[in-house]
Amino acid sequence: MTALDNGRRSWGAAELDAAASALAGRLAAQRTRVLATLMDNTPAWVVTDLACKQAQVVHVPLPLFFSSEQLSHVLSAAGVDTLLTPGALAARWPDAPAIACEIADEPLAMVRLPFPAAPMPPGTTKITFTSGTTGAPKGVCLGADSMERVASGLVQAMAPLDIRRHLCALPFAVLLENIAGLMAPLARGATCIVLPLKELGLEGSSSFDAARFHAVVERHQPNSVILLPQMLRAWVHHLLGAGARAPASLRMVAVGGAAVGVRLLAAARSVGLPACEGYGLSEGASVQTLNLPGAERDGSAGRVLPHARLRIAADGEIEVAGSLFSGYLGDSMPPPAWWPTGDLGSIDEDGFVYVRGRKKLVLITSFGRNVSPEWIEGLLRDESAIGQAVVFGDGQATLSAVLWPLQAEVRDADLQAAIDAANARLPDYARVHRWTRGRAPFDAASGMATTNGRPQRAAILAAHADALDIPTT
Repeated sequence: MTALDNGRRSWGAAELDAAASALAGRLAAQRTRVLATLMDNTPAWVVTDLACKQAQVVHVPLPLFFSSEQLSHVLSAAGVDTLLTPGALAARWPDAPAIACEIADEPLAMVRLPFPAAPMPPGTTKITFTSGTTGAPKGVCLGADSMERVASGLVQAMAPLDIRRHLCALPFAVLLENIAGLMAPLARGATCIVLPLKELGLEGSSSFDAARFHAVVERHQPNSVILLPQMLRAWVHHLLGAGARAPASLRMVAVGGAAVGVRLLAAARSVGLPACEGYGLSEGASVQTLNLPGAERDGSAGRVLPHARLRIAADGEIEVAGSLFSGYLGDSMPPPAWWPTGDLGSIDEDGFVYVRGRKKLVLITSFGRNVSPEWIEGLLRDESAIGQAVVFGDGQATLSAVLWPLQAEVRDADLQAAIDAANARLPDYARVHRWTRGRAPFDAASGMATTNGRPQRAAILAAHADALDIPTT
């Protein structure tokens, strides 16, 4: 059975395990404690992840788009003693000894770094960093048991779909793809199609060529894929514009990282994309709830998966248990049995979970009305002209928005029409009165969004306060 396929050759499960064992032996021999990978999506990344587990080495996956400052912070904070990366990137550390090596046919460099061991929770297997901010990313420490419970829960929940081929479309440094897109399919015995991200049309943290991506899906005929909402939106727009439909091979298009929107889900299904929304967080080892084809409820984040438990606190906050992280890097306090997510939500009588927005993001207008900006932003993103939207208005008489159009050619008149359409669905106190185009993409490179597309609101406000006439002090 083929475990990995990179479009040029394939690796069986036994071959993959042998390669991982060989690398694990090398890591043990050189006494590697903490290994960071700064790599594209390749079979070598997968082999390295498996080898770290075998050798009991902590793995720190790093996004390629991290700034030099972020990389320096992460490597030091995690006490990384070995960095695995292509030779061209290894040149960023000219004073560190580097040894050439080849893993799964990929030439790489193993860079030895001088950072001392860092305190971390017992049993830490992987450290995932909250990414895309302009500040220092926070390290979430995960144990093998928690991640395996999530993978097992996904295998159990998705068994009726009989997923045999999964296309890895997000960076492996994103925990969602690492667990749901690698660990779960491999545990089930499915094939993971592993291609360089640029070949998929994804460059940096948010530049996405939907036409190129669709061509890859047509060529490889996967049964499943995981996307961020903005990727799904661009793909749907491409299919509608081309008068095309998604390949019949697709049985599941899981969408996470941010709210999706009922209209986008409906548009996706109209072109043959079986899109289903889910919900999760790094502190819960990624996905916690998921809609499934034939068992979905639009507007919800789906039902709780077998590995997770979920409840609603008295103040409406969602709390999760069942596959929690071990703690934060540099923080000796273990997490509580039930982790407060910071998200507000509810559960209906059929067990579907609804996420209403961030607890700390409720805006209070100068008229005393409490408004969730994410509610309004979801309606704005439902309009075809708008790719991303962020709403402000705390302490203001009316609400304002920063918009990033779905396509560069979208006119201001089209954006105004989209605002008008969304406002027609809102009560008067929640309508957007002022807006401006974004001055830079909402992505990690600009510091205005995380890897998963979550907006960095303070950065966005600081860059657009003058255009919106909002005081920043």
